[in-house]
Amino acid sequence: MPGKSRVHVRVYGRVQGVFFRAFIKSVAEELGITGWVRNVEDGSVEIVAEGEEESLQKLIAEARKGPPLAFVERIEVEWDEYRGEFTNFQIKKRSFS
Repeated sequence: MPGKSRVHVRVYGRVQGVFFRAFIKSVAEELGITGWVRNVEDGSVEIVAEGEEESLQKLIAEARKGPPLAFVERIEVEWDEYRGEFTNFQIKKRSFS
């Protein structure tokens, strides 16, 4: 069913130091998606994004491919209800959780 949604994505593989976050930010902005992307201490990249479900599906598809220097081993996707929490898409500082 079309509409707005929220997605939490973790991307594993060679995804840090290969312009992955900048790539995701560019794709998200092109698709009109809001949220953020950050590197995680374990070497993965975390994405939280909100927008039209169709656009989020496209973002996930691009995350599976990544930029040219990346190698995506696996991706985890969790869908959630749209919260309208963000006004833009940004790159956040690394998470040390």
